[in-house]
Amino acid sequence: MTFEIPSDLNPQLMALAWMIGRWEGSGKGSWPGHGEFEYAQQVEFSTNGGPYLHYLSQMFEVDGDGNPVRPLMMETGFWRPQMDASVEVVLTNPDGWSEVWAGKIEGAKIELVTDAVMRTKTAETEYTGGQRLYGQVEGDLLWTFDRATTNHQLQPYLWARLQRA
Repeated sequence: MTFEIPSDLNPQLMALAWMIGRWEGSGKGSWPGHGEFEYAQQVEFSTNGGPYLHYLSQMFEVDGDGNPVRPLMMETGFWRPQMDASVEVVLTNPDGWSEVWAGKIEGAKIELVTDAVMRTKTAETEYTGGQRLYGQVEGDLLWTFDRATTNHQLQPYLWARLQRA
């Protein structure tokens, strides 16, 4: 699918312009005690003219044919590119945590590490930090998420390949 940069795009968003739009696809995950799993994912990056992108990601458990059967995870937040090619990302998750990420934009590759993770008292997972990598490869959005918790050191958790919808 062809992508055009919106003519009224805030100039501060040019480094992230390739991400704008809706992406869909499938991914895999692995976590101690849960084993390996597959999921479907929808991601949307949108702008309202401000110097940030709004981000919404939804993941779904899939049946044997790859069809979504129930919600698995969701997160939303804001991507704030800076003039020095850095980016700040603020995300929140309904399972009881919020994150502040910091990273670097290098063309169509973005590396992020957590600067802070805040959890509610009843958070589903004692998540403590992570790293993410986003990139555009052959027109697709590829991403990975390595996660650490109070019980597990940083390790691969989620990875996916998404196509522009």
